Amino acid sequence: MGLRIAPLSHLLSIVNPDWILLALIHWTLRQPYQHGVFTAWTVGLLTDVLTGRVLGEYALIYALISYFCIAGHKRLRQYPLIQQSMYIFICLLIAQLMVFVIESTQSPNRFSALYWTPVLTGTLAWAVLHKLLRVLRQLGSAH
Repeated sequence: MGLRIAPLSHLLSIVNPDWILLALIHWTLRQPYQHGVFTAWTVGLLTDVLTGRVLGEYALIYALISYFCIAGHKRLRQYPLIQQSMYIFICLLIAQLMVFVIESTQSPNRFSALYWTPVLTGTLAWAVLHKLLRVLRQLGSAH
């Protein structure tokens, strides 16, 4: 969540992916019975409060994406990393589209190609984050 609210330059804030959603996706793929839709909804509410968005916006988005990941977690875990990345791309795209629709109901948004940049950077960051969290989980279970 620190990466979500970190004060970044304008350029970095444009390309900053949704780190919280990426971590939630990893948790739901690796431990779907411990970290499910309720966990995603709770983290989403915390994100709403943290970012000052409409209460329930990220809770809804995170819970929905978490549900999709849980529904296909057995298949997704068997896919190579490149295919998992394509699924992550679709999840991040759906999440960003939902944010766009929810924010558009409050005030008219101007459509910009840069708005979709976090989807691409999140997809690219998935491979690194996935490997890093896997190593941390293995280190934690070794002790």
